[in-house]
Amino acid sequence: MLHASEDEKANIVRYFLSQSSSDARVDFLQKVYAETLMGHRHDVWDLHTSEGRWWVITNPTNLYSQDQFPNMDLAVTFHMGLCLRIPRTQRQRIESRRVLPFGEVFNKLREANDALHQAHNVADYQAIGVRSREALLAYVAAAQDASEWPVEQPPKRADFRGWNDVICDTILSGGSQKDRRHLFKSLLSDAWSFANWLTHAHSATWHDAEAALSTVEHGLGLATSLVLRHIRMVPEECPDCGSPHLSPQEGYNEELPEVVWERPTCEDCGWTGKPVPVGELDADDGLFRREGGSDSDECIVMEVPLRDLKKPNTT
Repeated sequence: MLHASEDEKANIVRYFLSQSSSDARVDFLQKVYAETLMGHRHDVWDLHTSEGRWWVITNPTNLYSQDQFPNMDLAVTFHMGLCLRIPRTQRQRIESRRVLPFGEVFNKLREANDALHQAHNVADYQAIGVRSREALLAYVAAAQDASEWPVEQPPKRADFRGWNDVICDTILSGGSQKDRRHLFKSLLSDAWSFANWLTHAHSATWHDAEAALSTVEHGLGLATSLVLRHIRMVPEECPDCGSPHLSPQEGYNEELPEVVWERPTCEDCGWTGKPVPVGELDADDGLFRREGGSDSDECIVMEVPLRDLKKPNTT
């Protein structure tokens, strides 16, 4: 049995009861297994209930009858398949919209990574410096387009250092955020300086190019998250209960059905923030593309466990 907090147990019980009849009860539960796939952890719980025994597997949470899935590995395998085929598609849409203003930034980083893998001479290494500079400039350009910045005399559009200061001073203002502000400013400023040096360095090596790109990627990952939280008006903690467990929630307005809205929500007390538009609805932006119709809209659960593979008749 794996360690589980009381909050984890309460969440699993709450989930099971929400999927069961009104008089259902949980007599016993324990976390028995955990597996991480593509950076996503899935916990497996064994539940003894008034309605039989069940596996409850998380992220996303789903339950499976142990009458039909007597083997835990079978349940985990089935759950992983669902995660890859269905929920990940919706997650990909949400994540794509969430970073939409900075899409060009990540395109340039991806192109730079591809170029780094093929670099083998000084000119190639210098080109990584150029691509790193372009990614940093794409970041400040996207930030300018995504939000209004309260500055009387804004820097020129391609003034990276100037816009880096404006963004950090605006989002991380005040004495209490001095150290955070210094970290973001210095990290991105140093990445910009090193990328500029690499662009013209005749002694550049592959390790220099790797260092430049890795630093730029790290800095832009942190900075992009910072700006997006600012745009989405996400507080550092719930203003009602002080919980740090905030997550985004998508929604739609009947008057503007083509626009996707998002607001921060507190997982502990249910507080919700102000919704802001994050993009347009696109039904064909997922990881998977399907053609043709399905046989039925009914939910189908196998009655016989997959103990053996069936083979076609040979006669």
